Amino acid sequence: MNYLEAPTEYDADGRAVFLAGGITDAENWQSDLIESLQGVDATVLNPRRKEFPMNDESAGLQQIEWEHRHLAKADLIAFWFPPQTLCPIALFELGACCASSVPLVVGTSPEYARRFDVVTQLRLLRPEVNVHDSLEELQLAIMEHPLFEESLR
Repeated sequence: MNYLEAPTEYDADGRAVFLAGGITDAENWQSDLIESLQGVDATVLNPRRKEFPMNDESAGLQQIEWEHRHLAKADLIAFWFPPQTLCPIALFELGACCASSVPLVVGTSPEYARRFDVVTQLRLLRPEVNVHDSLEELQLAIMEHPLFEESLR
């Protein structure tokens, strides 16, 4: 596994999985997921920075543009919705991804306040996408996705 964190640019060499989902006011679920993906032959694109200057508008613009570019470069987008926040930007990004054919894996905490909405919208828009109940299930869905499972054999 290769690892790339915003704002570093990805040159789109090889397969990539983008970790979409809650960042602001959410636990650092990305670190646990990244640790569990060590055996995947792909680059993990992580939008969560170790340090982010919240009061710097130019950094915010850079972050939004980075996420936009890298969502488009990803071969697989993995969404996680933690219980701490509604994740409005991640919901917006999920809606945009549902309008495309990009491969998705999605999970929410059972305590995520909008879980019913995520499950229902995906059933209507992308019925092939199952909503997983834990980070462990999400990790398995990534590793078992046809794009990546060959690298684990």
